[in-house]
Amino acid sequence: MNKIMKAVSVAASASLLLSLGACGGGRSDSAASGDAKDAKDMTIGLSMPTKSLERWNKDGANLKSKLEKAGYKVILSYADNKTSQQTSDIENMANKGANIVVVAAIDGTAVGPAVEKAKDSGAKIIAYDRLIMNTQDVDYYATFDLEKVGALQGQYIIDKLGLKDGKKGPFNIEVFSGSPDDNNAKLFFKGAWDLLQPYFKSGVLKSLSKHGGGVSANFALDKWQSIGVQNWDAAKAQTDMESILDSAYSHGEKLDAVLTPNDAIAVGVVNAIGTKRPDLKAGSANWPVLTGQDCDAPNVTQIAQGKQAMSVFKDVNKLADAVYDMVTTLAKGEKVTDATGKYNNGSIDVPTKLLDPVVVTKDNLDLLKTSGFYSEADYNKLVG
Repeated sequence: MNKIMKAVSVAASASLLLSLGACGGGRSDSAASGDAKDAKDMTIGLSMPTKSLERWNKDGANLKSKLEKAGYKVILSYADNKTSQQTSDIENMANKGANIVVVAAIDGTAVGPAVEKAKDSGAKIIAYDRLIMNTQDVDYYATFDLEKVGALQGQYIIDKLGLKDGKKGPFNIEVFSGSPDDNNAKLFFKGAWDLLQPYFKSGVLKSLSKHGGGVSANFALDKWQSIGVQNWDAAKAQTDMESILDSAYSHGEKLDAVLTPNDAIAVGVVNAIGTKRPDLKAGSANWPVLTGQDCDAPNVTQIAQGKQAMSVFKDVNKLADAVYDMVTTLAKGEKVTDATGKYNNGSIDVPTKLLDPVVVTKDNLDLLKTSGFYSEADYNKLVG
């Protein structure tokens, strides 16, 4: 774990996107909400990207429940992965007098104009898990340590293949990134690629396919979108993986690992392997190491069955707690003091509350039950 943290620290210091220093400058002065208000007099808008990914249903429901129990009026919308719909949703919240608008952006750049309109109407803006880009009209950001998510995935592959112990392979790995319009996807990939690229350069890791033009030792970070999966869609990931298997692994070639940045993509990859390479057996030595994040229900089952090696657990209950605390602080007319990180969105450094992700494997899968992320009954159904 110390090596992971060191790698993440180096990556973060080299990037203009993230600094864990104290937040300063003029933006922090504008973040206080002004006069204190009672919860019953405040409307909170929650704009979520889609219901098609399980995690956003959990995020929206958790936060809505907490806010309504505290007396706030809540407008919760899901945009069906359509930026035009999310724009309309945010503008509608502003028109209804939302005092605070929380946005989990589909496209962090496309949502900017709607956020600016909401800000002009007097609302405070909190970016939820995904940064809103290229605008000054974002007051706070709450998320998990994004590069660390990718670093945990990359390090897990390194550990499972024995690379740090000196095993030379070469090992065959295929590499995916997330949705090309999601700024988080770049940071997830960076965290993993910073750790994996040296093994490509030494020849220990290689990719046999030409997916996205081919991933090799000189694959540049700014090419990450070429290997992305639009909307993190499982069906698209399955199509891409089937093409990879048909083109590069159709004659029994060994597939040692797949960097799958989230659980939906992992589902697509597992389905593709089942269709194109039924000779590979989950839990056996010839099954590839598959990563993920979010601990979605199908993936809990996949981990229990040995089809997926790990998922990065981002406890959305804690994220909802963090945003709830931001809302209640702003409602008191105070500045948020625990947003001690900052992410640059291309226009300003946005004060950021960072939460720690955790690796979940078959060995500690019951963390999802003991943490309350799944009820005992639901967990037991998932793991069989």
